[in-house]
Amino acid sequence: MKFKRFTAVFSALVVLWFAAALAESKLYSWGFFGHKLINHQAVYSLPTELSGFYKSNHEFITEHAVDPDKRRYGVPEEAPRHYIDLDHYGTIDTVFQVVPKMWKEAVAKYSEDTLQAYGIVPWHIQVMLRRLEYAFKEEDVDYILHTSADLGHYIADAHVPLHTTENYNGQMTNQYGIHGFWESRVPELFSNEYDMWVGKAEYIKNPLETTWEFVHESHIALDSVLSFERELNKRFPADQKYSFESRGAQIVKVYSYEYSKAYSEMLDGMVERRIRAATIMVANLWYTAWVNAGKPDVLKFRDKKISEKLLELLEKETKQNDQIKTRDHEH
Repeated sequence: MKFKRFTAVFSALVVLWFAAALAESKLYSWGFFGHKLINHQAVYSLPTELSGFYKSNHEFITEHAVDPDKRRYGVPEEAPRHYIDLDHYGTIDTVFQVVPKMWKEAVAKYSEDTLQAYGIVPWHIQVMLRRLEYAFKEEDVDYILHTSADLGHYIADAHVPLHTTENYNGQMTNQYGIHGFWESRVPELFSNEYDMWVGKAEYIKNPLETTWEFVHESHIALDSVLSFERELNKRFPADQKYSFESRGAQIVKVYSYEYSKAYSEMLDGMVERRIRAATIMVANLWYTAWVNAGKPDVLKFRDKKISEKLLELLEKETKQNDQIKTRDHEH
């Protein structure tokens, strides 16, 4: 009981810390709150042989969980790595039978151009997993940390139902803005109530199969994400749906607390479950890459500093992205 009480208190403190950090962020998305929370918390699920190394680099793993989102506007090939429009290929009842799980088979059936056009996140997770395995084998600290942070991001994205559909922002059903509502506004307001202790990492024997399983889970949840909001919108007073809040020097229009609370209650813990599932899967696949690499002794690098070369590269990327104006969330 004492342990459970401790983990509950610890989880609450972590979430409150991220909520404070969120208030200073220019962007409000899963990418800038949820991704950091997921990567941060995943470290605590790693076994002792890995956790010491990751904990000593906790700040880097956390802060750079958002790098792939930043790159999306400057790197043309980046965007498709974050989603897959499954409904382009078939209905929820047929799509997982018709879309090949293996990349080469999917390319042979649809062409690479088509796959890139409608998203490749399940396959890109495998690419990043292999890169992390290679980084561990080479004992390249920079590459391990950079790849770990990125891999965590793509895994988390694949746990978002709206990352599995062409109707990613409700634009096809007159629900424009639902993407940020589900993955940003709801956790921003209520994540302090989430239980972020998700257990210990486990080895994944078939990462591709497992990836398709959690993508499937995300897609199955899509109908509820959309239908619940449509139902709520019909019965909720229109003049109470939105409110205005201060975000830095700006006053922005947001879904009201009352509307967000009602939606969260209708979802019955869905956002929390997807965040928790993403968190343990990030830890699982970090651990799997390490095992597949032969379990190198990374604790000897616990005190090794990230190279100035990598820090300069990331700082340059950040400055370039800071020059890009904030725009509506896309996928």
